[in-house]
Amino acid sequence: MKKHHTYKFNPHTLSYEKVITSFSDKLKKISFSVAFGLVFGVVLLVVGLHVFDSPKERKLKRELVMMERQMGNIKERVKRDEAVLADLENRDNSIYRTLLEAEPIDSEERLSGIKGQQYSDLEGYDCSDLVIETSKSLDNLTKRLYVQSKSFDEVYQMASTKKERQEHIPAIMPLKKNQCKLISGFGTRYHPILHYRRAHTGVDLSAPKGTPIYATGDGVVEVAGRGDASLSGYGIAVLINHGFGYKTLYGHMNDVKVRHGQKVKRGELLGHVGSSGLASGPHCHYEVWLNNKKVNPIYYFYNDLTPQEYEQVIEIANQENQCLS
Repeated sequence: MKKHHTYKFNPHTLSYEKVITSFSDKLKKISFSVAFGLVFGVVLLVVGLHVFDSPKERKLKRELVMMERQMGNIKERVKRDEAVLADLENRDNSIYRTLLEAEPIDSEERLSGIKGQQYSDLEGYDCSDLVIETSKSLDNLTKRLYVQSKSFDEVYQMASTKKERQEHIPAIMPLKKNQCKLISGFGTRYHPILHYRRAHTGVDLSAPKGTPIYATGDGVVEVAGRGDASLSGYGIAVLINHGFGYKTLYGHMNDVKVRHGQKVKRGELLGHVGSSGLASGPHCHYEVWLNNKKVNPIYYFYNDLTPQEYEQVIEIANQENQCLS
């Protein structure tokens, strides 16, 4: 093959002269071409990577879209499950626990442990809001399910001991209804001896001295006679522990017919009406304690009274007047 040469016009000699390229010039030219090619290739690669997705990226994007769709479906399912659980919680509080005379579980207790939980490790992603919101809903649902499961265990236990509970829970008046009169109810009342208004934590049933006082439910006698300093104002008194969180107190008695630690049945004689302690006349001061909290005793007279009599008792108990102790 015939070799080609490069010629250059020389204006001084007015002739063409052959250009002789040195090895270093050839090396520079080759190096420049290679460098330019590399730079151009890198630029094309960068532009291509930003404009066009690789097969792997296209696959990951499809998977991401599918995962977001699935997260949305999970979120909707969690909402439906929350609605079902809310109905169970409402039934638990409004029906099961009401029938078994148990305290309802408040919403704060059902959600205890959820508040303050951190989700910082889920932040910083394109779908962080969706993932965090769904995670919170799932954690919320898990906690509520756990509390509801424990509640059903308690309800089952209460239902299995319903007969025993019915025998122990106070359900009658401590005096026969035809032998006493409700004088003062539960609430703030004027004390006849201390001469100021204060909380009246029971009801006063007026009756002649010596009228029998009966246990309002099965239980064990904790106090029979004059109790400690906390019961000093009640004079001669009886305190019965009925179990299931219930206790009843019978104050200002004339005498007692039971002893400490004795098991008693509903309707069993405890003693007789008197006016011992801070009392202005013979009567029985009767209290009901539920989980160490004093509650209105008239709500536990339902076994003795007709609906009409019960309405009359409530009306009298709500009148603000002077109590007897």
